[in-house]
Amino acid sequence: MSRMMFVNLPVADLGKSIEFFSQLGFEFNPQFTDETATCMIVGESNFVMLLTREKFSGFAPGLKICDTGKSTEVLVCLSADSRAEVDAMLSKAVAAGGSNFREPEDYGFMYGRSFRDLDGHIWEIMWMDPAAVQQPS
Repeated sequence: MSRMMFVNLPVADLGKSIEFFSQLGFEFNPQFTDETATCMIVGESNFVMLLTREKFSGFAPGLKICDTGKSTEVLVCLSADSRAEVDAMLSKAVAAGGSNFREPEDYGFMYGRSFRDLDGHIWEIMWMDPAAVQQPS
């Protein structure tokens, strides 16, 4: 079964968030973008909805938005095609105003790094050697 996935994240300043992720190479679907939200294209069927805090609150009435300086609400992990792409994405994130989250994790067949975006959301970028992934028979 193939499904589309939409991750919804609250942001303090939608314009700054769009600029940040644009610098990382992401594009946005203008059909689902207005002054309260944008649809960031991650893959063919995977998207991140960046929503103003007010808009996000409407989807979870009565609940507080997580303070990402004190708590973790979600870890978003994206794949990369190579170790070099992992490092390049982290460098772009830091140059765009994000921050390194922790030291690289290197398991030989898998390599990953993490950063916090402008709103403190944690993004993991990882590469895994395709030969290490066994396909079911």
